[in-house]
Amino acid sequence: MNRYIFYPLATIVFCLFATSGFAQRDSTKRTTIDITSSYKPVLRNAVKINFSASQLIADTSKTVAPYNVPAQNLFYSYQPISLKPLALQQDTNLYLGDRNFIKAGFGNFSTPYVSAGFSFGDGKTSLVNLYGDYISSKGKIKYQDFTEFNVKAKGSYFMAKNEVYGSAGISSRDNYLYGYDHSLHNYSKDSLRQQFTDVNLMAGIKNTVKGDYGISYDPTVTVDIFSNKNKVSESSLIVNAPVKKTFGENFALDVTAKADITSYTSKDLASNVKVNNNVVQIAPSLVYASPKFTINGGIIPTWDNGKFEWLPNIYAEAQIQQNVFKFQAGWVGRYTKNTYHNLTDINPYLLTLAGQTNTKEIEYYGGIKATVGKHFNFNAKAAWVTFNNLPFFINDTTANGKGFKISNEAKVNDLRIHADISYINQDKFTLTGGLTLNGYTGMQSNAKAWNTLPVEVTGSLRWWAFKQVLLKSDFYAFAGSNYLAAGNNAYRFTGGTDLSAGAEFKINKMFSAWFDVNNILNNKYQRWHNYEVYGLNFLGGVRVTF
Repeated sequence: MNRYIFYPLATIVFCLFATSGFAQRDSTKRTTIDITSSYKPVLRNAVKINFSASQLIADTSKTVAPYNVPAQNLFYSYQPISLKPLALQQDTNLYLGDRNFIKAGFGNFSTPYVSAGFSFGDGKTSLVNLYGDYISSKGKIKYQDFTEFNVKAKGSYFMAKNEVYGSAGISSRDNYLYGYDHSLHNYSKDSLRQQFTDVNLMAGIKNTVKGDYGISYDPTVTVDIFSNKNKVSESSLIVNAPVKKTFGENFALDVTAKADITSYTSKDLASNVKVNNNVVQIAPSLVYASPKFTINGGIIPTWDNGKFEWLPNIYAEAQIQQNVFKFQAGWVGRYTKNTYHNLTDINPYLLTLAGQTNTKEIEYYGGIKATVGKHFNFNAKAAWVTFNNLPFFINDTTANGKGFKISNEAKVNDLRIHADISYINQDKFTLTGGLTLNGYTGMQSNAKAWNTLPVEVTGSLRWWAFKQVLLKSDFYAFAGSNYLAAGNNAYRFTGGTDLSAGAEFKINKMFSAWFDVNNILNNKYQRWHNYEVYGLNFLGGVRVTF
């Protein structure tokens, strides 16, 4: 047992002494570190993640981007006219490439035709256009002849902020009073001749850039000398001065001053007359215009040969549905000067006037304008019109009915309904149609509204069928009215229908061939009693552009 205790104790004592010996080593010795191997840190190998691709789900929804493109349409005021080749009136602000042309042709009824137009200037600083035309025909009825000749020059000079422009022209037109009973009378050709000559001069200036005060102006001065050989001499001076001042984006003030001074002298009456016919007007109006509503409010103080009258000038347009419907209404008045020049433009068989009386017109109207789709336009208007001193054309029974004289109606009412529709596809295809109804009532000086038209229908087609082929057609029809024959007997003349068609073919850049066929139905109607039209006639020729 003592041996078992001794050995463990001896081992413990030995270890303690050994530890004490190591602790008491020499402290003066420098401490060193012995590296037996280098340590290099190493990152664990990264494990690549493998992705499993999956197909995306297709988006089947449709994105609708709303937009609104306004219809590219134009509105026109259509006037029924006969189909006649006319000289091109070039736009004074554009260079049109080949601006010179000569057009010539021939047709039945011994009808030569020639037209020409020439243009000079660059269109930026100056521009001058010269054009003229000549046509004549000989009908099957004795003295059913017609001649017309026109020459006109127009020019513009463009400055930084203004345009100075003017024109000068002369025209001559021959008609003959062939509307009499040829079995009873034998007149010389010269005694029946209506040779109208017109000399017209015009000058004006307008600003092309609005000034700091937002004022626009466009005054013009016109001198017109009109005559019927050995019968009438008439001269007119017309001064027109419109000024417009804008206020912001919606308001404007319009003021137009106009003086129309005419001197008329007869030469073939038993007691010749000299008449002065003067109309002076000042028309101020305030205009409000916005995309949905436009209104013009104004009055027109007028002096008709010294007699003062005021005329209303109030009209408005309101948009009912955007780019579709517009409502229009108005109360407007105007004066029409019944000069010999103006009346013979309506009826070339008018005899010499013994005086001149102007027509006052007051109109109340309402209607709608519509744009359907991108190409269709529709306009409808109903109006109640009151005329004072409205001229009616009646046959002069004392002169065997070969001419017309004027019978003024002191007051007459007219229920007028007008509608027109058009389909316009840029400049490639245009189709238009119009209808006008007139109901004259309330006459006191005249039993009927002599030689007026109760119904008029018009139509027009222009179609570039191919790049080198233009097709065109015009249609005009009217219902008959009343006329006064010898013995003051009233009769009713039948209506008429006139259908015309034509085409132009471009042979090359310089040459074109054209033809027109008028009155295809050969309807020899009488617009004026005793004056029958030619019937079927055609005209064709060539056009040279350079």
